[in-house]
Amino acid sequence: MAAATIELLAAEEQNPLIPAVYDIVWSIVALAVVAFVFWKFVLPMAQRVLDERTEKIEGGLARAEAAQDEAQAALEQYRAQLAEARSEAAKIREDARTQGQQIIAEMKAQAQEESDRIVAAGHSQLAAQRQQIVTELRSDLGKTAVDLAEKVIGESLADDVKRAGTIDRFLNELDAVSADSAAGK
Repeated sequence: MAAATIELLAAEEQNPLIPAVYDIVWSIVALAVVAFVFWKFVLPMAQRVLDERTEKIEGGLARAEAAQDEAQAALEQYRAQLAEARSEAAKIREDARTQGQQIIAEMKAQAQEESDRIVAAGHSQLAAQRQQIVTELRSDLGKTAVDLAEKVIGESLADDVKRAGTIDRFLNELDAVSADSAAGK
């Protein structure tokens, strides 16, 4: 009976919310073993995975930055080439404009020379035609004058030497009269 009372007293003194000491000790030992295994094996493996991921992310960022820098350099090079091409195109346009003006000036000079040559040829042709017409008119006028003189005088002026002298004298007098009338105006 005494043993039963001790058990009963021990059972009454034990709080059901607080576990027994042996349970606490064995729980601490099990927790220490699990913590050791976790600390020794799981944590380094997780740290390695995190380090690899960090490296991949940092490497990706570095590659992205390098690609971005390369793209920026290519863009700058493209812009420089574009500016160079634009300036070269402007230079070509200016050269073409200058050459066009030179060609126009040369064509104008050639046209003026051709025009002057044509005008000079026309003047010389007109002078030759005028001289030919004057000669023909003198001859016709001389014949007409001799014919009229023969009719007025009533004798024949058939002698060619006489006739030529008479015609020349008549035309000289006619030229003198027209020169006097031109000077009088």
